[in-house]
Amino acid sequence: MTATGEVSGARWEPPELPEARGDLSAHLLTALRAGRDAPPWGPQAARVDPLGEDLQLALFVLYGLQRGGWAGLPPTAEWEPLLLGLRRPLERRFLEALRGLTRGAEDVSAAFADLLVQPEGGDPTSVSGALERDGKPWQIREYAVLRAPARAFEDDGPAWALPRLPAHPRAGLLSVLHARAGHGQPARGHAALAEEHLRALGLDPTPGRYVDAVPAESLALANLGALFGLHGALRGALVGHAAAWGVLLPRAAGRVAAALERTDAPEEARRYPEARADAGAAEEQVLRSEVLARLLLVEPGLEADVVLGIEATSLLEDRLAAHALTAWGADESALRLPVAVAEN
Repeated sequence: MTATGEVSGARWEPPELPEARGDLSAHLLTALRAGRDAPPWGPQAARVDPLGEDLQLALFVLYGLQRGGWAGLPPTAEWEPLLLGLRRPLERRFLEALRGLTRGAEDVSAAFADLLVQPEGGDPTSVSGALERDGKPWQIREYAVLRAPARAFEDDGPAWALPRLPAHPRAGLLSVLHARAGHGQPARGHAALAEEHLRALGLDPTPGRYVDAVPAESLALANLGALFGLHGALRGALVGHAAAWGVLLPRAAGRVAAALERTDAPEEARRYPEARADAGAAEEQVLRSEVLARLLLVEPGLEADVVLGIEATSLLEDRLAAHALTAWGADESALRLPVAVAEN
């Protein structure tokens, strides 16, 4: 897990707990800070917006217990029954919302069709496309902050899914993760390059640094991999999610790299998106042919879940893009709080 081991060689420390965003997250965080378990929230959970700030932050904190923990909390907290009891209804709300907001394509090919279409003249709803065309340096920095939580945990879901997959899909997924990790040389891996990218933009790569600053749309993308990856019953959705990101993220990275070049950003800022874009074609091929297709050969009954993973990823990416573009269109920040920028 990239968030739980500093690739730079510095000693890793768990991040501080974030600030609450509503009654639900306050209920959880107050209990955790007091050193006691938070009991299930009961019927109130059914009234919280499943994609809103309060529930997504609460889920992010609970998933954080599985991702290396939080400062001041014991490692055993991840398996506390009351905390798991609180997490489960929140996951159900999140999953129900995703099912309700996706169209449920007939098959995997139909689900991928929307991802593979690139409108002539560019996609006006693409945040990376907007950055490539005329994004300002402050917007490029904000985009890096908005993506920081999901980037930090991008490989966790696939790693959790490995023991739940048949041999051939598992081997394909392992090859992707091994390549992202620098083929055994962490300093050349995506995590190290992503840290360098943030530093070159004047940002702090410390895990958890920007949780308070990002909106629910960012947290939901970070939570999606944990929702699918921690549940064996959703392994098909996890593979669909990974395959969708295998299509979407390299393309977005290529546009961001172009935006950084256009704005004369330092080379250190460009290396991560360039590497991500360069690896895109090979990664997409493995994820779609070696992982997804081979999984469905063995377990064809998982196709509906694979479709859900593809469509849920696209849905949440679109929500984050809409949030950022709406804010920037009004010449406002897309972040909840301002972030410090170091001079390079």
